[in-house]
Amino acid sequence: MLKAVNRVLLGLLGLGLFALGGGVLLGGLDLQRHWGFDVPGWWPFRGPEDVVLGTWGRVRWRAEDWWWPAVIAVLVVLLALLLWWLLAQLHRHRLGQVLIESEGDAAARLNGRALEDAIEEEAQVLDGISQAHVRLTGRRAAPAARVRLLLKPHAEPVRTLEQLSGETLAHARDSAGLDRLPSEVRLREVRHRSRRVA
Repeated sequence: MLKAVNRVLLGLLGLGLFALGGGVLLGGLDLQRHWGFDVPGWWPFRGPEDVVLGTWGRVRWRAEDWWWPAVIAVLVVLLALLLWWLLAQLHRHRLGQVLIESEGDAAARLNGRALEDAIEEEAQVLDGISQAHVRLTGRRAAPAARVRLLLKPHAEPVRTLEQLSGETLAHARDSAGLDRLPSEVRLREVRHRSRRVA
């Protein structure tokens, strides 16, 4: 649902900006005169001498006390909404459910957070792992895992990665009945502050 709304909003916004930019370009380059066609009477940009906001539009509400605070408030709200929308696009959403394949027409759904917790708990038992954080992304029928591991100082990254892939992620894949579970693993080492010994 959210993807459909985003696509519709992006399409409408793009279409509006394209029309506005085309209108300004049409008037600014005086294309209607060069190409021999006329624009409608309501068209705001008729030639290179026209401006986006004329003198009458700029000074019309200048004497009103409410005008500039209202303009600034609307622009601030619009900017906040656009920033929120941008951050929503950049944020990778957590997968809420995983579709488990089963025989016949029946299909089951597994809570994505429960699978994340199970992977985290099993990963933290592995030797050399201090902390694990798992997030499922992708689609319900084809999930992917993003795993962040905090390694203990004595940990061997290659061995830890092999254990995680061969045991923990394999168990998660098998228990959810998935054909595959692509995973991106990020490793970080615990850093201790140095202390002065007197």
